[in-house]
Amino acid sequence: MIAHSLRPTRADIDLSALAHNLQQVRSCCHAGQGVMAVVKADAYGHGAVTISRALEAEGVEQFAVATLEEGQELRGAGIKRPILVFGGCYPGQEAAFVEYALTAALLSLADVKRLEAFGSAQEKPFLVHIKCDTGMGRVGLLPEEIPQLITLLSQSCGLEVRGLMSHLASADDLASPVTSDQVRVFREILDQFKLANITIAEIHLGSSAGLCAWPLPEATLVRPGIMLYGGYPSAAFTERLDLRPVMTFSTQIAQLRTLAAGQGISYGHTHQTRGPTRLAALPVGYADGYNRLFSNCGEVLVHGQRVSVVGRVCMDWILVDVTEVADVAVGDRVVLLGSDGEETISAEDWAEKLDTINYEVFCRISQRVPRYPHSGPFVG
Repeated sequence: MIAHSLRPTRADIDLSALAHNLQQVRSCCHAGQGVMAVVKADAYGHGAVTISRALEAEGVEQFAVATLEEGQELRGAGIKRPILVFGGCYPGQEAAFVEYALTAALLSLADVKRLEAFGSAQEKPFLVHIKCDTGMGRVGLLPEEIPQLITLLSQSCGLEVRGLMSHLASADDLASPVTSDQVRVFREILDQFKLANITIAEIHLGSSAGLCAWPLPEATLVRPGIMLYGGYPSAAFTERLDLRPVMTFSTQIAQLRTLAAGQGISYGHTHQTRGPTRLAALPVGYADGYNRLFSNCGEVLVHGQRVSVVGRVCMDWILVDVTEVADVAVGDRVVLLGSDGEETISAEDWAEKLDTINYEVFCRISQRVPRYPHSGPFVG
């Protein structure tokens, strides 16, 4: 049997950069404030199990995911710390939440009644964090529903309220008045629970932008997401934080050839060579998360030089013009996202070209691309 090495398209995950970014998070915390690491969406495409194990080893107190299935995956991987499921508990999932010791975000009064009934029938309180909509306009209990919620909780023996939370809509915009209004509403809700003598152990409001720019002294937890992975919440934070990218997305040159002037390139011949052109074929495409919108405008790094994507991005291939790169050879490493020498192509660079945000950039790197964790920058 002939042994084959793996396809060279890969994502390297730098766990030392992750630890550095966690220290940046902690530098924004006040004394005694814990970290709830957001590892939903496969840790923003970085590999939830690997990232969570590394963060648990670094002493992170809690984790947050979006779905029951994501929580089950972490428990199956041996994660012991508390796990909050942001997306709540859907009807029929209650027993699985208890089995896997997961905490559900409580999103509505209907949730209160259903989960309270389940917890009472099991003679074991169902664990929840109350999600309040203080102005995000998405999900959660509205401020006017809080009095009824408090009445229900005062009569409940089937729920154990572990936390109270909300989410900031515009925390990445330092000039927005929306965040101050949300903080005010959140504090008013906190006061209602205090007046009702309902003690809540965990209070949290700040995600990456919020914890850096809008401190809440009452909060016992912060919820970093994008900054753990080296992404800035917005350009306004580049001077406030020193973050290191955790992911490097790379491949290798699979084929080199020189084409004459006037040759059409890739589907639709959207690019025509203007003169003799040295082209490198790279085994990566939109099925891997290299967006089709990079057709004829993307850039990659070869030998530390920026070179252009020419022609349409295909499902499995892209072509780049390496005419000006000296000593280029089949097998040479090509960086799609990350650094090579003095040059860097960041998630923010991708996001600007694609008219999106760095969050989506990371999440779009597909599961077809294997993740390789290591400590320290990848050299290869």
